[in-house]
Amino acid sequence: MRNICMTVSYDGTAYHGFQVQPGKITVQECLEQGIKILTGEEVKVISSGRTDAGVHSRGQVFNFVTASQIPVERWALALNARLPDDIVVRHARIVPDHFHARRSAKRKTYRYTIRYGKYPDLFKRYMEFHHPTRLDLDEMREGLQHLVGQHDFVSYCSVRNTKKSTVRTIYEARLECDPWDEDLKSTAVHIYLSGSGFLYNMVRIIVGTLLQVGEGKRTSLDMRSILEAKDRASAGPTAMPHGLMLWEVFYPE
Repeated sequence: MRNICMTVSYDGTAYHGFQVQPGKITVQECLEQGIKILTGEEVKVISSGRTDAGVHSRGQVFNFVTASQIPVERWALALNARLPDDIVVRHARIVPDHFHARRSAKRKTYRYTIRYGKYPDLFKRYMEFHHPTRLDLDEMREGLQHLVGQHDFVSYCSVRNTKKSTVRTIYEARLECDPWDEDLKSTAVHIYLSGSGFLYNMVRIIVGTLLQVGEGKRTSLDMRSILEAKDRASAGPTAMPHGLMLWEVFYPE
């Protein structure tokens, strides 16, 4: 038996999230079905974490145990041939038996993309949230810095959160812009959040609140006062899912 770890990218538009749900199409279901077609085995895929319906991934990580003797360097191509076109395995490797994609993860990075300006990019409409009116990007950058460090993020998570502890550490929070597109009169604004872990809807609620900062409805200092309030009602709305992407998951060497 071998413990195989894979990195997978997917467009989450057509899926009801990563995790298997009865009667709904999910990324995990497609992966497990692909592995069954390839090896004849019924395996349980363990992911680094779930993503919600409509959320994408550049670097989701999962592992599973298999008796198959397919050489590890052939796994990605062989599995991709049995997956939908919007799911692509990018890398496969053998890991120790104790490796667990979720419990072994030390750090995750999410990216949220906003198309800021007059016109949306038609070809990226499922990957970007379009915001046509003015945003104060400098104030948004300043607001992000108040989230860096170890905090209780209960204000920035869904009331449906099931985690016992709402304390998390944000190692890095930054905002970057692509070059201005003169044809569209807009640009893609990327918000990166890298942390020890994330609560249910945490990134989307942070972004929803940060958009209010950019619109002038709140100040950058409000991002800290919301943390201190420890009350979900004090934060802004939950941003739309399609702008969110699980960017990368980090493990010990």
